Amino acid sequence: MDDRDLILKIGKRIKEIRLSKPMTLEELAAASNMDNANIARLEYGNTNPTIRTLYKISRGLNVKLKELVDVE
Repeated sequence: MDDRDLILKIGKRIKEIRLSKPMTLEELAAASNMDNANIARLEYGNTNPTIRTLYKISRGLNVKLKELVDVE
């Protein structure tokens, strides 16, 4: 798996978890103390998230960090 595939899969995973809650993009952004646009870019794989960003999202989704990055 190359870097681009990994970024896309993590973004897809974030969106899957968010929708399973169910949460809107705005709700996740507020819970993660982030901007809506940043969450959207992550979900679509348009940006490479830092570990700190992933941690903030995991807290906003109320899941462990490893659940966000458990992709193959």
